[in-house]
Amino acid sequence: MSRLPVLVLVVAASLGTQALPDLRPDTPIDCDSCAAWNQEREPYRVFGNTYYVGVAGLSSVLIASDAGLILLDGGLPQSAPLIARNIHTLGFRLQDVRLIVNSHAHYDHAGGIAALQRASGAMVAASAPGARALQQGGPTAEDPQYAFGPKVNRFPPVTTIRTIADGEVIRVGALSLTAHLTPGHTPGSTTWSWRSCEASNCKQIVYADSLNPVSAPGFRFSGDAQNPARLDEFRRSIGKVAALPCDILLAVHPQFGEGRSCAVYAADGLRRLEERLLTER
Repeated sequence: MSRLPVLVLVVAASLGTQALPDLRPDTPIDCDSCAAWNQEREPYRVFGNTYYVGVAGLSSVLIASDAGLILLDGGLPQSAPLIARNIHTLGFRLQDVRLIVNSHAHYDHAGGIAALQRASGAMVAASAPGARALQQGGPTAEDPQYAFGPKVNRFPPVTTIRTIADGEVIRVGALSLTAHLTPGHTPGSTTWSWRSCEASNCKQIVYADSLNPVSAPGFRFSGDAQNPARLDEFRRSIGKVAALPCDILLAVHPQFGEGRSCAVYAADGLRRLEERLLTER
C-alpha cells in the first residue's frame, strides 16, 4: 500500500485571549430553515482539545493544538460572527485559526467560511470537487441539488484552497486530522476524524458529513439519461462512515449525531437512501 501524502502546516502561534478581530460578515442568506438553524448555541468542550462552536442547527467544531487551531465548517454567512464569538468565549482567538476544513460546499455549511478566512488568514482545505464548488460559490453541475439554481444555492466564494485526497492527513503542530471522502450528498462530501485526549484517556472523534439523499426535483440517484447512477458510490460512503473508529460522533447537523454511534448514523443514511430509491422506481 502506498503511503498517503501528509500536509504539514508549519506555524508559530501563541494562543490566548484578546478582543474579537474585525470580521466582516457577508450578506445573510434567507431560507425556510435559516432562522432556526442560526439560533445561538452555547459553545462547549466536546472532549479534550475538541470544542463545539457552531449554532443550534449547523455544526462548527474547533480543535486546539500546540501550534494553532483547526475549524471545521462555517455555517451560513450570518453564522460567522456567532462562530467567532463562540471561539472567543472559550478563550481562544480567531486569529489563531490556521486551517478551515469543509464537509460539503452548500450554503449552510460553507456560507460563513469566506468571512472566517478573511478574519483569520487561515488556509481552507477541501476535496477536489468541494474546492471547485467553494471557489465558484455554489454547487457544481454534478451536485444533486444543482438544479435548485444559483438564486437558492449561491454562497460567498472562497479563495486560497488546498485540495485534499482520500485518507490524506493534515497536521497543525501535534494535531493530525484525516480526510475520508464520502461522496453522495454532494460529489465532494468529506468526513473528518482525529484523536483527542484528556491525559491518558484518548478517544477517536468523527465529524461525519451528511448521508442524506436530498436533491433538486428531477434528480435520480439511480441515474438517468443525463446523470450516471450514484448508488454504489453512496453506499460505499455509508459503509466507510460505519467502519470508522468512532468513540464520539459529531454530525454536520448536530441533531442527527447527538447520542448516536457512527454505525447507527450510517444505518440511518442507508435507510434514507433505500427509501429514496423506492420513490425513484
